[in-house]
Amino acid sequence: MELYKEYPAHIVLLRRTFAVMAGVLALPVMLFWKDRARFYSYLHRVWSKTSDKPVWMDQAEKATCDFY
Repeated sequence: MELYKEYPAHIVLLRRTFAVMAGVLALPVMLFWKDRARFYSYLHRVWSKTSDKPVWMDQAEKATCDFY
């Protein structure tokens, strides 16, 4: 039994398309925004999410094989 559900490929592609479009459309405003790092960090989380597992947990599990 899996605890987390993987998203289908079309949902992942929609999320990534949204992240790219939002980043490109917001670029002129974000050039002068003081807190743009938070916005682009949010877009990175949207881009890298492929399941309902938290992104930090998925990345931490992938990184453990680098140390063991």
